[in-house]
Amino acid sequence: MTANSTRKLLTAVDRWYRRHARVLPWRVGPAERDAGFRPDPYRVWLSEVMLQQTTIPHATPYFERFVARWPAVGALAEASWEDVSAAWAGLGYYSRARNLHACAKAVAACGSFPQDATSLRELPGVGPYTAAAIASIVFDERIAPVDGNIERVVSRLWAIPSDRTEAGWRAAKVVIATRAQELAVALPKGGRAGDLAQALMDLGATICTPKKPNCLTCPLNVMCAARAEGAPERYPIKAEKRAVPTRYGSAFVLTRGRQIMLVRRPPAGLLGGMMMPPTSAWTEHKLPDPLAGAPGEFAWEHVGEIRHVFTHFALRLDVWRAAAPARAKTAGEWMASDSALAAMPTVGRKAVALAIR
Repeated sequence: MTANSTRKLLTAVDRWYRRHARVLPWRVGPAERDAGFRPDPYRVWLSEVMLQQTTIPHATPYFERFVARWPAVGALAEASWEDVSAAWAGLGYYSRARNLHACAKAVAACGSFPQDATSLRELPGVGPYTAAAIASIVFDERIAPVDGNIERVVSRLWAIPSDRTEAGWRAAKVVIATRAQELAVALPKGGRAGDLAQALMDLGATICTPKKPNCLTCPLNVMCAARAEGAPERYPIKAEKRAVPTRYGSAFVLTRGRQIMLVRRPPAGLLGGMMMPPTSAWTEHKLPDPLAGAPGEFAWEHVGEIRHVFTHFALRLDVWRAAAPARAKTAGEWMASDSALAAMPTVGRKAVALAIR
């Protein structure tokens, strides 16, 4: 793409964004930026962490509850881990919640967020994409964050090829990142890198969609190599998906009246630090004794099975329930059923909901 073509592309994207920018609770739109308002790094950081592997409709209520309860990074840093983990329950990828809390503490100790991507990457849980997104959107550093939407737009603009292998897709992603960075660097004097990044995100989310892209209304349709080929949906050409393995286990829902017994999982590992009903180990084959790991000698009743999909495996849990006598000794924490459901991740809520329905 020539320098003149790049200028035309940037102008077209900017004009489109000014008319069609999505209104999001963490965003400062182009008109507000023109009026001198700047994005809040806390809100942008929080939204980017929540949106990893999560959709905007799902993440938005969590974001709004977080900022209502903890309106600044210092307030989040002072919150207890128990409160943060309970507020996060249902968003998935729970290592993000641990890193979120640790990062808030680190930023509060420094007094403010760093203002460049290199320094931002030193914060707990802040990887290359999140650092680039904050640096670009908040501080207008000319660095390209490449999320799934930008990846799709750029791969189609240049019809970036791949052979559907893991190695081929990794190579394609390098080219995509390079092209996106070239656009950020080519911004004219006074151009806002944050507007460019968010414009490309919005374009991918609303026009250049994975299926049935609306090429007729795309501001870049005459520049798009994939459209010229007649097959924009072919891009990006990712590696073939591998089969997801299945693991098996049991979940034990112990009740006492309207209370549920929960335990806090170890801080490291999957669902680390989250409240859950006790479970057995999760193994590649069904356990010969499905009650292995059950807490105490209670009259356990099998009530069914729940299924849940994590990133790298699918989980099938046999759900068992039992009622504990009022004075029974247990190692967990008793919580009212409503509070228990609110405090747990989705897989735990599925198990408890099945047991108490």
